[in-house]
Amino acid sequence: MVGVVLDGLAPGVEVDESFIADRLSRRRPSGATDTARVEKDVFQILSGVYEGYTTGAPVSIIIPNANVRSSDYPVGVARPSHADYTAEVKYHGFEDLRGGGHFSGRITAGIVAAGAICQKALEARNIRVATHILECAGVHDYPFAQDNKALREQMDRVESSVFPVIGSVENDMKEAILEAKADGDSVGGVIQTCIDGLPAGVGEPWFDSLESVISKAIFGIGGIKGIEFGSGFAFAGMRGSEANDQMRIADGHVVTISNHNGGINGGITNGMPIVFNMAVKPTPSISKM
Repeated sequence: MVGVVLDGLAPGVEVDESFIADRLSRRRPSGATDTARVEKDVFQILSGVYEGYTTGAPVSIIIPNANVRSSDYPVGVARPSHADYTAEVKYHGFEDLRGGGHFSGRITAGIVAAGAICQKALEARNIRVATHILECAGVHDYPFAQDNKALREQMDRVESSVFPVIGSVENDMKEAILEAKADGDSVGGVIQTCIDGLPAGVGEPWFDSLESVISKAIFGIGGIKGIEFGSGFAFAGMRGSEANDQMRIADGHVVTISNHNGGINGGITNGMPIVFNMAVKPTPSISKM
């Protein structure tokens, strides 16, 4: 069984259980390119919600495991690039490695359930979040656009897609995944997230910068090994005149002509969309040595 506890939610936030179920269904493996372990992800809200709204108490959600095969995870054999060895050292042999324990990708079911509640709360304030596969096995998708109308159309597209890409690259990506799978191997990739609608002034300088807070949450997801905001590492090859986001006034608001900084300056939002890319390592659970 996995679960999640959300603390700090204000009372009166609408909780749409059908939306939570939809998000969990999108996480669920559904084809040859996905993991063979399939769970129904039937969730139960234990506390913090009454008649469809948060009460202000912690929201507790559990998701039972049905497809349980502990024998698939032999104890005593440290698998390469897994957390078996580091968990052994950290917890002195008392770690629970059945199904990968709390290092398992299964843990993301709870994150998805919690994220569904938060996503709806943000949407009620006209703040939208969308993610797509920017790169997979060397196959590249279009990045999120800087034009507002095009960006919103792209966000709508990926939010309604089972395989979230902007361009016509789904088949190419799937072919590359299956090619690696046939060789007993796996592939890595890059996913890109956009947060649209955050006003300017959100965040803090120094250690609580918005980049710091987002990065801490992102690295809580297993398999994420890198993150960059805006142009990220590409800044290293730019001149300042190219990297600077020139400002102008549009409809009474300060906006920037480009968005190389990904919507954040000095750890604080500048009103432009927050855009960041995350590197995902190939799954280490493979047969090829």
